Amino acid sequence: AAASPGEVEGPARVLRGLGDLDSVRPGEILVCTITSPAWAPIFSKIAATVTDIGGIMSHAAIVSREYGLPAVVGTGTATSRIQTGQRLRVNGTDGRVTILDS
Repeated sequence: AAASPGEVEGPARVLRGLGDLDSVRPGEILVCTITSPAWAPIFSKIAATVTDIGGIMSHAAIVSREYGLPAVVGTGTATSRIQTGQRLRVNGTDGRVTILDS
């Protein structure tokens, strides 16, 4: 689902849980299953958000809009199809995530 408008390209950072937050580098695209309020501090570092679960009223969608970050939520398979370091294009206006390299 298109959750927060805009388009950006950058490297993916796939996170499996809160314990991985310290591995995120500025400008990376957060790829995760779902976010909650505990994830909020990371939004000031990332360039976009992609989640497996969620809709336009999910935490990831709302916080991405607050920070002006593109977001695509509810992909169902992002964390299993994307690897950390892959270059992505996230279009939060159209709800598209494109893997630019493999």
